[in-house]
Amino acid sequence: MLRRLFVAALAVAMTIMAGMSPAGADTASWQHVPVPAQVRPQAGLNEAVAFGPDRAWAVGTDAVGREAPGFPLVLRWDGTAWQRQGLPGIRWQGELLSVAGTSPAALWAVGRDAAGGAHLLRFDGAAWSESRPPQGVVPSKVVTGGGETWLIGSRDGAQVLLRRDGHGWQDVPAPPGAVYGLHVLAADDVWAAGETASGAAVSHWDGQAWQQMVVDGFPRSAVGSVLAVSPTEVWAGGTAGFVGGPVGRPIPPLLVRWDGQAWNRVTVPTDFGGITSLAPAPSGGLGWVSVARSQKWGPPGSTPPWVPGPDFLAWNGRSFTEYAEPAVAGEGDSRTLRLAPVPGTATVWSVGRADGPEGTFAPRILRHG
Repeated sequence: MLRRLFVAALAVAMTIMAGMSPAGADTASWQHVPVPAQVRPQAGLNEAVAFGPDRAWAVGTDAVGREAPGFPLVLRWDGTAWQRQGLPGIRWQGELLSVAGTSPAALWAVGRDAAGGAHLLRFDGAAWSESRPPQGVVPSKVVTGGGETWLIGSRDGAQVLLRRDGHGWQDVPAPPGAVYGLHVLAADDVWAAGETASGAAVSHWDGQAWQQMVVDGFPRSAVGSVLAVSPTEVWAGGTAGFVGGPVGRPIPPLLVRWDGQAWNRVTVPTDFGGITSLAPAPSGGLGWVSVARSQKWGPPGSTPPWVPGPDFLAWNGRSFTEYAEPAVAGEGDSRTLRLAPVPGTATVWSVGRADGPEGTFAPRILRHG
């Protein structure tokens, strides 16, 4: 608690020193928003999507024991509180990994049951129901944008990408290596974040072929989030790899930016952790960066040698303002932070799971703005 209060105070001081508000955001702190009482403490959230101040969804898993797989979980924000949504007819145990949609009446969620089986759920504005996954495909993530819906998954151990059209799901060639995240602008304008044997890579699809660029050639580096602002401004975030080093040493975050000519590494005000999300400001430019397990080097001779770093970074076009997640009674820090901006507003949601008592975990929902 004391260390989180210290980081929060440091974040406030940094905001004052910055002398201005980040683009599309105010300088208020992030706030903890409780989950519904029906959700048991041993639960977790994986992803969220928002369409307006009173329309947001979050997915994950509930009632996960030390050996029990839990049950799929869907929460809906109605403008006042988060409510649990029913999943009639869905009896399998497991979790929902990802959620996205082109409108509040066209949502998709990807799930995985306890036996590793793939599940694809669809919300039509009234209820959730099972939809058959593409033949032989195990989806891991659903992404929407520009009126498009895409899936990231695997088939027979090989990665696949699929695009939904008026006739169903159609395969799209995947770039070399692995793809972890997409930013879809149109059917012929898609950015992919991932990794290859040569390092972290970002690829662009023009409707015919992928053009791939290694954005960080250090071994074991990877990017999982990508945000395309314009043809001359694209951001990607993940982790920078390392070779050797002491056992248990954290991995540095990786943030890179395309200026139309080259990819350049961007310095962030934290030394370790993984960038898990990039969220746009209302203007469409980069607004927020989330850093899971953020840590900084501590004073010389300190044990351990690092201290907590900022969990959220707000970008004002020139520099970052640091924010810490709020302390929550009986819980520790977040393990994951997935951002979901509310379109047309300065509000941003973050969902994930936090450390709970005695090695357990707990659902975590935070809001800024």
